[in-house]
Amino acid sequence: MKNLERITLNPAIMGGKPCIRGLRMTVGTVIGLLASGLTTEDILKMYPYLQQEDIIAALAYAAWRSEEIEVPLVIA
Repeated sequence: MKNLERITLNPAIMGGKPCIRGLRMTVGTVIGLLASGLTTEDILKMYPYLQQEDIIAALAYAAWRSEEIEVPLVIA
């Protein structure tokens, strides 16, 4: 998925949480801001180093992760 190219995971940044373009801005923070009622424009004003594509990527990543299922390993 092209949007996910903006999402990075690095153990040295924010404990390995998914971040926007290697910045110290987590996907969870962006999603939380949107969930609290802020608009994309509000977020971009608060964090001028973000781009609209970053917010779209955060939403795409969150949607992808919510659909992912974990299947436990059964060791016989």
